Amino acid sequence: MSERHRAFDAFEWQGEILILNIRVQPRASRDRYEGVQGGHVRVRISAPPTDGIANAYLMDFLSGVFDVPKSRISLISGSTNRNKRVRIDRPRKLPNDIVRPGNNP
Repeated sequence: MSERHRAFDAFEWQGEILILNIRVQPRASRDRYEGVQGGHVRVRISAPPTDGIANAYLMDFLSGVFDVPKSRISLISGSTNRNKRVRIDRPRKLPNDIVRPGNNP
């Protein structure tokens, strides 16, 4: 599978809404957006995976990465799993490996 095809498995656009397939590593030594890897967007966060703490922390972290209020980010699926689907409404900033439709990577 080509790198370009895997990148588009990692995210999709639905109009102005960005859907991410995220692979989270909780209890990391530091918070970091790792980018598209193997069909997922990989994110490391320092929060522990207990009682929804990591999910709330992830939403807060992503709000900074994509420059949106937390109210525009929601967890679609994966609340108890490292693999998650996240919806971001009208992201104002995009990492280099996430492109809008019609833009060349």
